[in-house]
Amino acid sequence: MWVTAPGVTLDAGVTIYVHGGGFSHSNPAMEQIMAHRLSRATGRPAFAVDYRLAPAHPYPAAVDDVVAVHRSLLAQDVPAGRILLAGESAGGTLLLSALLVLADAGDPLPAGAVAVSPITDFTDSSPSIRTNKGLDLIDPDIMGPIGEQYLAGASPDQAPQSPLYGDLRGLPPLLIVAGGDEVLLDDSRHFAEAASAAGVDTAFDVYDGMPHAFHAVVLSPYDAHLPTATTFLRRVADWTARLPVA
Repeated sequence: MWVTAPGVTLDAGVTIYVHGGGFSHSNPAMEQIMAHRLSRATGRPAFAVDYRLAPAHPYPAAVDDVVAVHRSLLAQDVPAGRILLAGESAGGTLLLSALLVLADAGDPLPAGAVAVSPITDFTDSSPSIRTNKGLDLIDPDIMGPIGEQYLAGASPDQAPQSPLYGDLRGLPPLLIVAGGDEVLLDDSRHFAEAASAAGVDTAFDVYDGMPHAFHAVVLSPYDAHLPTATTFLRRVADWTARLPVA
């Protein structure tokens, strides 16, 4: 689904938006809102990916779909350097996995990627899964079943399904975002640290007191005025504006 904010044209490129939902759910109405705001923030049309969902289509189906969208845009003469990936929760995981697949295949990589609250390690070993229990909107007890359903037997400690274990060298600039109260805080932190150590231009933003995928909660039609939403969108806009122009 194409979603384009007023005044935005394809000349600037495309934002590929990958929604969350535990790899198994979709909310088209909310996804359209998110895609519209990302289009406005990034200054380019957004393409919201309707990827295949588990359990009917477990890993690697959804990753393959994100990779296919990127390759399709390249085939339509959209320069890789004008493509941006953005997504939250499961979508953040999928876009990071897709980056690893594209890099391993030698494909031209997008200009950058924004991942909010991604799962980067399916081994369920991040300390914040336990220390932030009760603070987050997500019950950490569901993380194991979500991973099992999505992976369907694939190893939890291997990439690209768990992006933390991949070869992160050569990835494009990354903006990794997490809420300070979310159970996946350390998934984001550890990935950002690993990417930075691999020489990737990585920014890691923590929003104090915020839960998992906090921006999706506050970006409803009724709550879009909230300061946190405004801060997040301005941050995305400023970060995107500093990416090299292809």
